[in-house]
Amino acid sequence: MKTVIAVGLSLFAATAWAQSPPACPTLPANAGLTWEQRIDTTFITCKAVTTDGRQVLNVMLTARDPRISLERRLRQEESTFSGEEMYWYRPNLGGQETSPAMASRRIAVVEFDDDRYAQVWINAGSPEELGSLISLAQQLDVRATGALLSAGN
Repeated sequence: MKTVIAVGLSLFAATAWAQSPPACPTLPANAGLTWEQRIDTTFITCKAVTTDGRQVLNVMLTARDPRISLERRLRQEESTFSGEEMYWYRPNLGGQETSPAMASRRIAVVEFDDDRYAQVWINAGSPEELGSLISLAQQLDVRATGALLSAGN
């Protein structure tokens, strides 16, 4: 009897999960990426993964100020994310930010109204892939998914 109940609850949870709207923004069909998503009470993470399992784009949505210090000297490309103007920065990794491995990595923090934030990371394997991922990030709309957490969380 316990097995039947456990199976029934598992099926109910799987059905509810399948029916709930995705928290991550829609990826273009030709991106060749899939989202791995995690939803918590204070944040939502969306990790875009290649077919070979590499995480190349990460988006964390939260209602709390991430307080990440982005140094002007590391500022790179001007861009947009979900309709907001922003800049990409090279990550500050204790002096390693100028290493060749960091050349194709970027981070940004975007503040939306009502104290909602998106932290976005790009881990590209090459300058060409970096350009593609920046272009992809410009197409994402976290507002369309209703994914932004409310400031009350």
